[in-house]
Amino acid sequence: MTEDKIYKKIKKLFEKNMVNGYSKAADHMYHYTKPSPETYPFQFFWDTCLHVFILTAMGRKENVDMAKKHIKSLFALQKSDGFVGHMIYWNNVLPGRITDIFQSRPSLKFGLLRTHMSALIQPPLVSQAVLRIYEMSNDKNFLADMLPKLKTYYNYIAENRDFQGDGLISIISPFESGIDWKPSFDEVVGFKSGKANGKLFLKFITVDARNFFSGYNLKKIADRDYFMVKEVGFNTIYAQNLKTLSRLCEIMQDPDSEIYEQRVKKCTGSMLNVMYDDETAAFYDVYGKGDEPLKVLTPTIFFPLILEGIPKKLAKAILERHYFNADEFGVPFPIPSLAINSSAFNPKESLYIWRGPTWTLFNWFLYPYFLKKGYKDEAERLMDSMYRLVQKSGFREYYDPFSGKGHGAKDFTWPGLIIDMIKQKNNFNKESGP
Repeated sequence: MTEDKIYKKIKKLFEKNMVNGYSKAADHMYHYTKPSPETYPFQFFWDTCLHVFILTAMGRKENVDMAKKHIKSLFALQKSDGFVGHMIYWNNVLPGRITDIFQSRPSLKFGLLRTHMSALIQPPLVSQAVLRIYEMSNDKNFLADMLPKLKTYYNYIAENRDFQGDGLISIISPFESGIDWKPSFDEVVGFKSGKANGKLFLKFITVDARNFFSGYNLKKIADRDYFMVKEVGFNTIYAQNLKTLSRLCEIMQDPDSEIYEQRVKKCTGSMLNVMYDDETAAFYDVYGKGDEPLKVLTPTIFFPLILEGIPKKLAKAILERHYFNADEFGVPFPIPSLAINSSAFNPKESLYIWRGPTWTLFNWFLYPYFLKKGYKDEAERLMDSMYRLVQKSGFREYYDPFSGKGHGAKDFTWPGLIIDMIKQKNNFNKESGP
């Protein structure tokens, strides 16, 4: 499949999934892309950020303008304290799954019967998304409008989710990680049977229900400590985007640049001290007030490698011990969402996603690391896998890592990230020269 064919397919997909409308309650003309027309019809936080990378990689002014509208809609309901929820229900009464009601803040003013946000957060990719738009448009007016909102948003996270003052952010629901049903959370909720089943569903949903009946009072939730997890993927993205926010401040000559730079250093240092296990050479999620490690091998063990401040020797050890270990991540269509030798591994279609199948997000996230650090063959393998998956099974939510068969939601936008990988490769080749 040629680049031109890939481009045309992605363009057609986004035209199909694009949503425009007006919310009287918010007094806003909203504009976003559904991750999937049937399965995921709402506006999601990190999906919107991913859509920005896809739209801008497609080039053309109209696509960049659409990306701006996506971000503006994402922040249209931002609270005065900076909070932005992980899902925005534009003119919708109920979520797709009835139990998702527990992810919204309880209200006696019929808040669920109008445009509203969930009470959860999601991996904060938005600084990078805004920087990408600026790089493609050189629109300082857009940046001047967004920078105060970004600062307030990241300040909210730092002030409300760094429960222990170590610079690491805690999630209070499994679904805040963006990696739903992540196996490392099983131990936190007391699930020990390996393969996911109805018991796991009830235990995960109970976490959201407890938060709901606590009124999403973060102090109460932290004190009770029934689900307080410092997740590696979330914290890597947080640190990465604080670095980007610092850069955005520099562009706008905002003196707060140094504040965010210091937070990056603190977060990265704590990841090394709290999350890294030298004996097994991996970064693990930790939970509770004692930072107990959750020693489950998922691709997020590799995420911190992208951060400045991670020693080269340590990064090499992680890759050799795990990534290039055929018994853990060696599959025809990388990268599986769980080590294949795990008792919880299930590569097939299931309600309990992210427990084995390949998700294109992982390929996209780690691709620039391999590309820039001299792992040319591995970068090419990730790109080739993306091509083959789309050609074989189309735009699906996730794929069987052995056969490449598509599973989950149809007309799913994330595989469109291949166009951004192509852009990165072309830019890298230009900068590297002949």
